[in-house]
Amino acid sequence: MHIKSLQEFTKDKIGVAGLVLLLFLATTAILAPVIAPHDPWDYSSPAFQPPSWEHLLGTNDIGYDIASELLLALRTSILFGIAVAAITCTIGLVLGVSAALIGGTYDMLVMRLADALLAIPTIIVLILIAAYFKPSTTVLIITLSLVMWQTTARGVRAQTLSLKSKLHVKASRNMGAPTSYIMYKHIMPELFPLYAMGFVTKARVAVFMEAGLSFLGIFDPTTKSLGIMISYAMRYLYLDVWFNWLLPPVIALSLLIISLGLISYAIEEIFDPRLRRNNATPI
Repeated sequence: MHIKSLQEFTKDKIGVAGLVLLLFLATTAILAPVIAPHDPWDYSSPAFQPPSWEHLLGTNDIGYDIASELLLALRTSILFGIAVAAITCTIGLVLGVSAALIGGTYDMLVMRLADALLAIPTIIVLILIAAYFKPSTTVLIITLSLVMWQTTARGVRAQTLSLKSKLHVKASRNMGAPTSYIMYKHIMPELFPLYAMGFVTKARVAVFMEAGLSFLGIFDPTTKSLGIMISYAMRYLYLDVWFNWLLPPVIALSLLIISLGLISYAIEEIFDPRLRRNNATPI
């Protein structure tokens, strides 16, 4: 991020609040193996124990410590979101830039593929793949990344077409610079704002998707997940476990999505002058 943009971000209270919240959640997730009071896979404790000093949030129907399980589930959601966002934005960035620079048939094929993926509901594709093939978490990450790159690619392509008309890019091309050199030396640095916004947005969508698939019961059952915790807790609401089993993962998931949303809004506001609050004209 450019120094000026970074300074503007630090002055944005919404962005800073989102970043602080995200860093807190991420730090908690990273330290999960250290700060977890119990082994999240240990089911030797009695089931449905109420909150106590030994089990801060009690135990679930199997005997897992809910607090320890929550920390590991939060870690899974954050890592899932980061992995999907990184792969998705990288694919979109490379395809978008190359389509704009190469043009011709290649450009047409990439954009038609993007249009086709936009017409297919992502959640339906994931449900079908998860239901029929029972993929691992890694396979779901790759699958989700392969069906979410199209919006990033379209935005990057449009911006790259605009950058192609810049004098320094024309000069490099006239001096015989290859397309790969122009892409990585002149185009990519100018596309950082789009990449930053896309990364945070895709991470938020991925976290929500993972929670939805887990809630539906088609995520990897051997992985701790906030969605799986919510789904299992919903089955035992008649036992009045909502406050210690259902509410904690709901709050954690909500805070994670909210933090990413605040950061995304702040970044978009910095790089899009039309959204800046201090430029708004009072009615």
